[in-house]
Amino acid sequence: MGDPVRAAYSAGLAMLARRELSEADIRERLRRKDHEAGAVDEAVARLRSAGALDDRRVAMSAARTEARVRSRGRAYVLRRLAAMGISPDLARDAVDQVYGALDESALLARALARRLRGPSATIRDSAHLRRLYQQLVRQGFAPSAVITALKARAKAGHVPEDDEA
Repeated sequence: MGDPVRAAYSAGLAMLARRELSEADIRERLRRKDHEAGAVDEAVARLRSAGALDDRRVAMSAARTEARVRSRGRAYVLRRLAAMGISPDLARDAVDQVYGALDESALLARALARRLRGPSATIRDSAHLRRLYQQLVRQGFAPSAVITALKARAKAGHVPEDDEA
């Protein structure tokens, strides 16, 4: 056969050529392809030293995409980065940097507007209000910010005031 480190390194480069992956993702994918553990460790070290593998870059890219394109809140992005195998400190730094440059209330308003598309762009009733609240909190927005945004939108849509999230 050939050099197992070289094979794992080449496979890792091919994976990274298709998309940004975290170190944890590369390790797992190489192991699934039956590369030896020692070869995987050495290949990952070489990829990191060559600059092809950078968890900070992956975290920043994923955080920007989740925030700006998908209108996700901080909590969701932190969960997503953790699922990608990004360290908690690195994930927090990336999220703080990305959200530091964003207006989170505008991001929440945009996420709410997406949820209210269609023929009726208003909150119809208390059940609809509760569903919107749950969806936006799952999307990573702070519950207090969601309640504030929903109350403002409900007043604009003339939903009775006693409808609470």
